[in-house]
Amino acid sequence: MEGMNDDHMHGMMMHNTSDGGMNMTNHHKMMMHMTFFWGSDAEILFSGWPGTRTGMYVLALIVVFLLAFMVEGISHSRLMKPGSTHHVTAGLVQTLLHALRVGLAYLVMLAIMSFNGGVFLAAVAGHSLGFLLFGSHVFNKPSATVPNAKTSDLPPMSC
Repeated sequence: MEGMNDDHMHGMMMHNTSDGGMNMTNHHKMMMHMTFFWGSDAEILFSGWPGTRTGMYVLALIVVFLLAFMVEGISHSRLMKPGSTHHVTAGLVQTLLHALRVGLAYLVMLAIMSFNGGVFLAAVAGHSLGFLLFGSHVFNKPSATVPNAKTSDLPPMSC
């Protein structure tokens, strides 16, 4: 190891062996970004995905957009009729919807943790368009006959 400078040590890891010696192995680790960056060289949700191809990066942005859009759609869904007599079924449906919403929301959060600016903007755009279509009163007029009508079967997100 003497005579090896930092250029030769790049990607090399030192490991202790059982006999007290040192063993060198070659590992290629991708640097994890801790600040926002721009570009298509990001790992999003899975190791090696989307890779270095621009088309796969665009596909990853579309996936993140759709995940965020679905979170809003589920958050503002109204599947159960008011006054339903099937309380157990209603509770199970609400529980399954809640689990699906939370799981999708965590996937969006993990994608944003790649610190890629494009992924962040895709997630914000998905949540925004989803809220515009499902949560705002732009396209859904509130019921005039029922004041303070419940807009969703699920409680609001806590994050």
